[in-house]
Order: sequence, then structure tokens, then C-alpha cells
Amino acid sequence: MATSEAELKMLMIGGLDGDAAAHGRLLRALVPLLQSFYRRRLSQAEDVDDLVQDTLIALHIRRETFDRDRPFTAWLYAIARYRAIDHYRRRRSTVPIEDVESILVAEGFEDAANARIDVNTLLSTLSTKQARAIRDTHLYGKSVSEAAAGADVGESDVKVSVHRGLKALSALIRGL
Repeated sequence: MATSEAELKMLMIGGLDGDAAAHGRLLRALVPLLQSFYRRRLSQAEDVDDLVQDTLIALHIRRETFDRDRPFTAWLYAIARYRAIDHYRRRRSTVPIEDVESILVAEGFEDAANARIDVNTLLSTLSTKQARAIRDTHLYGKSVSEAAAGADVGESDVKVSVHRGLKALSALIRGL
């Protein structure tokens, strides 16, 4: 099952070029990624499958807006974040304070993408450790524990790296 950025992007581009089988493989490959993404963010597990389905429909409807020169997973998770925000609004629940920063940063990243600012260029301004932590948790949808295990560091180290990196990126984006 395709899960790397390159594989997912290749399937997305194949689907855009008319390969129905590639589009189907892409949608199937995204199910576990989106389930993991939403399980970490929702207090009610029964809403996960609905949000996964809603996100896959949104991706299918908006697939022509995908910029082939941009990372696929950043685009996917921006859609997923907005679906989560809509879910919170429908439920009239509050967003946990630890999610506010990631929601605001997602909006900043989407604006940056619309303005053609390359995410990789932005991340290259950070330390390698901060850039990896942000990529793993915000672009690739890994949990903090998964990112920590992959980088062979502690979970608190990942959290601090993400927080400091996002703060630096936020200041950089505001200054542009």
C-alpha cells in the first residue's frame, strides 16, 4: 500500500491524468492515513469514519485544484484540517488548546501555498531537527510518539521542536 509522499503524489498525478486505477489505489491508501489523523484529534471515535469519507469526497471533488509542483500530503492534510474544523463547528464543541496552533498554522500554510511559497524552502530556514519534527507531525500526519521513534528522540523533544519551529515559521511568514 502506497504511503510515502512520492508514492501518494504519483498516484494522485496518475488519477489526474485519467488513470482510474491509480485514483482508486490512492483513495484506498489514504483511508488508514486519514483514520490515524482523525483518531488523534477527535474525542468521539464514531466520527472518524464519517470524516474520512467526507475528506475523500472533498479530495475527489477538488482534485483539479492540486498543484503538481507541491507536496501532496500538505494539500491532503490541509483539506483534512478544514474538515475537522467544520466538524467542531457542527458539534459546537471547542477546539482543544493544543490544536489551535496547528489549525492556525495550517491556514497560514494554505495561504503560503496559494501565494506560491514553497514549504520546503520555509522548512529549510529551520534546524534539521525542527524541520523533521514538523514534516513528520504536520505534513505526514504522524503522531508525536511515531515521530519521536523515527527520529530516535524523546516525545518532549519532538513537541518542543515543533513548537519552536512553528513559532519561527509564523514569524517568517508574517514578515514576508
